[in-house]
Amino acid sequence: MQRPTYTARLTQKACISESAQCYHLEFVIDEMERFDFAPGQFLSAVAVDGRGKSQTRAYSIASASSSNRFDLCVNRVESGFFSNYLVDLPVGDSVQVHGPHGHFVLRNPVTDSIFVATGTGIAPMRGFTQWLFPETGPDAGMDRSEGRQIWLIYGTRHESEIYYRDYFDRLAEERENFHYVTTLSRAGDEWTGKRGYVQEHLGPIVESRGGALASIQAVTSANSVAGAVADTVVAVEEQVVAQPLAFDIHTYICGLNNMVSAVRERLTGHGWHKKQIIFERYD
Repeated sequence: MQRPTYTARLTQKACISESAQCYHLEFVIDEMERFDFAPGQFLSAVAVDGRGKSQTRAYSIASASSSNRFDLCVNRVESGFFSNYLVDLPVGDSVQVHGPHGHFVLRNPVTDSIFVATGTGIAPMRGFTQWLFPETGPDAGMDRSEGRQIWLIYGTRHESEIYYRDYFDRLAEERENFHYVTTLSRAGDEWTGKRGYVQEHLGPIVESRGGALASIQAVTSANSVAGAVADTVVAVEEQVVAQPLAFDIHTYICGLNNMVSAVRERLTGHGWHKKQIIFERYD
């Protein structure tokens, strides 16, 4: 089935890491009053390459929904048609997009959450935090986190590749329930922060919350179960099994497959249920 496409006009472009050739791109869809999407979703960009072949590439949206605007975070890949097409797009020119797509979104209701990202996997995390802690528009100053504890663990190789650092540093200063952790896998001697891979820094957070294990909602109160003389043990067990799991914490992971797998393995080692772990990988 043919997906409807929209014309997205580039309004601003900035290189946010010279060493990684990472660009922050801001677009507006002039034909729409609102372009609504859930933070964490992605869209697909469509363009014709030099051989006349139509190419499509998916990109996580690096912002929360705001009017008819959206942001992208794109690394230039030397041999990649689409990354070069986008980062070389002149301000004022347009690209065709369709979406939004995807289910990498915050679970409702919002719980304590650990966001884990590497590289441009930071894009949906920026969308999450902009939605949780809006700074502009009619909702500026609101706290949709409802006081839940939010951690962001971001890993990269070098300090020059910490994308959106100023934004997340400021957010951590302004919001006492937002905690920002950066770790470098190839840090120089001058780096005084954390070192190693993102999964190595999950333990202290998980353990400080007493393990954050899954809890099953009670189907009935102890009194009602005790009073239900006619119920057999089997019937009560069937009720409990049928009841959906309820969690007081989730982890959201975005990055390359090896990192995602390592984080999932580390969390399950702490006793986490697989439904507590939401992820998106892009390789």
